[in-house]
Amino acid sequence: MPETAAEKNIAVLCNELAGAGRSVQLAATIDLLLTGKGIPHMQFTRNWPSDFSSFTDLFLVGGDGTLNYFINHYPGTRLPLVIFKGGTGNDFHWLLYGDITPESQLEKVLETAARPIDTGECNGRYFINGVGAGFEGEVAKALTARKKLPGNSSYLLTILQKIFSYRSQEYRIRSGNQVITGKKLLVDICNGRRAGGGFQVAPVARADDGCLDLVVAGALGSLKRLFYLPVIEKGKHLSLSFIQHYAVKTATIESDKRIQYHLDGEYGEADKLDIRVHKAALLFRY
Repeated sequence: MPETAAEKNIAVLCNELAGAGRSVQLAATIDLLLTGKGIPHMQFTRNWPSDFSSFTDLFLVGGDGTLNYFINHYPGTRLPLVIFKGGTGNDFHWLLYGDITPESQLEKVLETAARPIDTGECNGRYFINGVGAGFEGEVAKALTARKKLPGNSSYLLTILQKIFSYRSQEYRIRSGNQVITGKKLLVDICNGRRAGGGFQVAPVARADDGCLDLVVAGALGSLKRLFYLPVIEKGKHLSLSFIQHYAVKTATIESDKRIQYHLDGEYGEADKLDIRVHKAALLFRY
């Protein structure tokens, strides 16, 4: 059963860089709401503690990048987590909570028992929403160190800038006995359903099923990329002939060139990606 308000002691962890300052404003709102309810809590912004043993719950204020930072800096955390949408894309927040106000979300999580959520691991780093190689990696590289606009505006603008110039590369993707080869536009391994602030790349993914969703799109010409972009955004693409979709527990991705990829939106490069799922690694109230 969830603790009563008197039994709770909540650490509110705010990423001040997330959402161009919106996370700081949201954390202040959460602070006022918790104070009004008489719930013990402490807010951390610039310096997060190394130990949370005195707390019962952890409230994170930020986006997918904030979650990625947390799970990689505090591995093995078993305290119940909550993520409030203080980032730009907030794709994993959407998966758990949908479109909800901070006030309604707070009411919900204070009355909800914690449930397990899977994570993934890629080359020794953890992720919670997904890994995207190919065209998504190119877009992530272009977005690096660039000031992001609210929602998926920055992502969409960069897609439109890159969609005509990107060249699909050869991949070899292995998962169990399944082998996929050839030129590919997208190679996504998803725990959540959305990426890029609203593109439903893996529309049937679940973050509590012990699997990751592998979604691969074959090479397409520029005009077909433009045509199918809104189809992928709406999550209506899984039945298309150039799409392959599998539920996997492990995957290895190799290419004829160095792989550009993102990990929960954070850009990286590698010669090879080794990916696996960690079932029920975290607890979330949702």
